[in-house]
Amino acid sequence: MKAAIRIYDGLILAMALVAALMLVWLMVSIVLSVTMRNLGVQPFAWLFTSSEYALLYMTMLGSPWLVREKGHVHIELVTAALPGPARRVVSRSVSALCVLVCVILAWKGGELFMTNVERRDFDVRAYFTPKWILTIAFPISFGLMAVEFGRYVFGRELLHSGEAGIHD
Repeated sequence: MKAAIRIYDGLILAMALVAALMLVWLMVSIVLSVTMRNLGVQPFAWLFTSSEYALLYMTMLGSPWLVREKGHVHIELVTAALPGPARRVVSRSVSALCVLVCVILAWKGGELFMTNVERRDFDVRAYFTPKWILTIAFPISFGLMAVEFGRYVFGRELLHSGEAGIHD
């Protein structure tokens, strides 16, 4: 069981690292594209397309890690005002709702992925790219986010700290 947990944790971290590298790629591709345009050269077609794909993948791959690290935006004014037992109920309820939303989005993302595979859909721009390459990220990422939110529903740690304001 510990090996499976280590593999899972490694997967979440690896996805976050790939997302971070894609952020670096976005910076490089934008600088390269702007420089090429300023020099009067037409930027490569794949430069723009890869940037668009990186935006999607960066968001999807980094999200499970962000949930784990409580790095997403949320406001704790309400939970800070609640007593401990009520805060736990509210926090676990919010986490359970997040699990439900992520499961639905993972399910629908899986359906979209399967539809793209069955129809052999392509993203037609500079290149013909199979759409499933884009949509495979939805069931994987939302499924892993559901697991991460589930840790706040059933685990010892709560999603909300109950402390309003900015904390490092």
